[in-house]
Amino acid sequence: MTKHVITNNMSLRDALQQMNDCKVKFLVVTDSDNRVVGTLTDGDIRRSILGGNDLGSPVENSVCRNITYLDKEDGLSEAVEAFKDERFEFLPVMDSEKHLINIITRRNLNIMLLKDIIFSTDFDFASLDDIILEHEIFTRPWGFYKTTVLNDMYQSKVIYVMPGQALSLQSHKRREEYWQIVKGTGTIQIGESVHTVYPGASFFIPKGCKHRMTNTSADETLIFTEVQLGDYFGEDDIERYEDRYSRVGK
Repeated sequence: MTKHVITNNMSLRDALQQMNDCKVKFLVVTDSDNRVVGTLTDGDIRRSILGGNDLGSPVENSVCRNITYLDKEDGLSEAVEAFKDERFEFLPVMDSEKHLINIITRRNLNIMLLKDIIFSTDFDFASLDDIILEHEIFTRPWGFYKTTVLNDMYQSKVIYVMPGQALSLQSHKRREEYWQIVKGTGTIQIGESVHTVYPGASFFIPKGCKHRMTNTSADETLIFTEVQLGDYFGEDDIERYEDRYSRVGK
């Protein structure tokens, strides 16, 4: 939390330096008794300078004093309600005397919800790993996928199979999968059975069961969501039996 806190007697230059060094975009300004005076963003500093203040001016002259905050006794419902206002990317947490207790960001709240962490205003929000919100897109010979959620309990993906392409015939030892077709047409092999897929269709793939998705369209992408349940979700938990792209054994 300290990287986001600055005292009101520091200068705008100090504030900019702290933002740069700590790679943050906002600060909570407190007095010598740790009472919140206001908040300060890079936009506030820019507007202050344009209004005639210089970099040597105390930050107190440039803070936003009309702030929204959480009380330390507030719970999840109050936090969710406050962040419904799209203007707020962060909220100070204060006690009844306006002492700063904590700081929570919108990203912090989203991560807690995705990881099913019990909400508390005294939680160490800085310990949360932002990677859960920033999964990249991975390309494959048949198309690409993006992980939407990954935690200790499950992984979910959105998978795009290009026209005429197919996943390998594969199985997994440590996870089961649930597939929901979103767009397109094709076939799915589960064990020895082959089924036609269409938007709205859903399929369960047990651990150890061979399976494969094929896009039979010549011009339309096949899109489906995948939810994995198990104790491991790595890409190396794939055993391939047949593959158009020569990846068996890889």
